[in-house]
Amino acid sequence: MIANLQLLLYFAFYFVIFVISVWALVDLSRRPASAFTQGGKLTKTKWGLILGAAVMIAFIALPYPLNLPFPKWLALVSAVAAVVYLVDVKPAIVPYSRRRGGRGRSNPPSSSGW
Repeated sequence: MIANLQLLLYFAFYFVIFVISVWALVDLSRRPASAFTQGGKLTKTKWGLILGAAVMIAFIALPYPLNLPFPKWLALVSAVAAVVYLVDVKPAIVPYSRRRGGRGRSNPPSSSGW
């Protein structure tokens, strides 16, 4: 019984890493390439390669269905890559990737006061 619970938690841990990596890759695909250079971050292509590798590693590290002989600690590296994107890069590029018009204001607020 405890062994089954351990296996379930083990799978859930690696599945969460996989989902976070996929989430970061999907968010990356929705952002314009110019936002990355304007935000002072690596290019969209480089982040795409990093996050693509992170998704692949996280998928291979899943204990089920493949259960390949693969160093499972590499999934932690893919989690770090996805978290760095979501916590550092995404907030830096969001102001440069908003669409003009539509729901929000198209002009940023002025800091000049009156």
